[in-house]
Amino acid sequence: MKKVIAAFALATTPMLATHVGAQETSPFFAGKTVRIVVGFSAGGGYDIYARELARYLGQHIPGHPAVVVQNMAGAGSLKAVNFLFNAAPRDGTALATFSRGIVFEPLIGHLDGAQFEAPKFNWIGSISDETGVCAINASRGVATWQDMLTTKTVIGASGAGADSDVFPIVLRNLFHLPMRIVTGYPGGADVNLAMERGEIDGRCGWSWTSILSRNREWLTEKRIRITLQIGLSKHEDLPDAPLLTDLVADPHQVAALRLIVSRQGIARPFAAPPGVPPERVEILREAFDSTMRDPDFLAEMRSQALEVRPLGGAAVQSLMRDIYASPPDVVKLARDILVDTP
Repeated sequence: MKKVIAAFALATTPMLATHVGAQETSPFFAGKTVRIVVGFSAGGGYDIYARELARYLGQHIPGHPAVVVQNMAGAGSLKAVNFLFNAAPRDGTALATFSRGIVFEPLIGHLDGAQFEAPKFNWIGSISDETGVCAINASRGVATWQDMLTTKTVIGASGAGADSDVFPIVLRNLFHLPMRIVTGYPGGADVNLAMERGEIDGRCGWSWTSILSRNREWLTEKRIRITLQIGLSKHEDLPDAPLLTDLVADPHQVAALRLIVSRQGIARPFAAPPGVPPERVEILREAFDSTMRDPDFLAEMRSQALEVRPLGGAAVQSLMRDIYASPPDVVKLARDILVDTP
């Protein structure tokens, strides 16, 4: 009988340990509220993605907490980033989403007021990556990248630091394009209106997913030509448009471009503050990954023409470490490439 009892105890020990482990983590979130802070006002892309995630994320967190969204607009989402790093609860109940480019600015830009270190965030994941494109009015007669090298174009941008401003500067500096950049448009819709009026010839750094969801008829009616794509890898929809990083041969320039373009890999990022217990970070990452596979979530995103091309939290964490470990000469070259010298 003693042998039987001992054998039973030995056989059930792993199950007991698993159960105890579940009790230690799952009840924490039961009855809690997880808050997702959005660094922009309601109604924009980051806000829409956050609210869709909030609808499903709690179903995949043990204990099924409520998940709510709070908007904290200010300074291009810098207010939210600083809050997450310095003031947000460090227990797993606070997440944030913010501009994909802002977390790289302390390294390659000149961001006043930054009070965070991006690699120290606990990255939960990104719902999608992003491919930017150069789109030129077909009436302009610029149909390919080669045409852009020799034909004068006027490119519209919404403001300093935006993709629509950063990437044209990069292109003009690297390839000496005969390009004039007109900045100051309040937003992408205003840039598009300027294209329709013929005030400008096109946009560079325009989100491919935005074109598909809001301006698809411009493609089907062949009113624009896609001459270049900007991302970490080629998009399957754009086999004929060259990738920016494929156009340079110098290894240092490639490394500098990857530093600049890396923001495209985390188009809709979500992070937790530093100091969250590792086991809770893992729970949140697993819940995020499960949400990205949830059929109901995916169907809802498809119905709104919102792309889901997820990158897991560990992969985002690794990307941040790699980028911030870039050699000083690469960082300097990236900074130089981003200097606006008309």
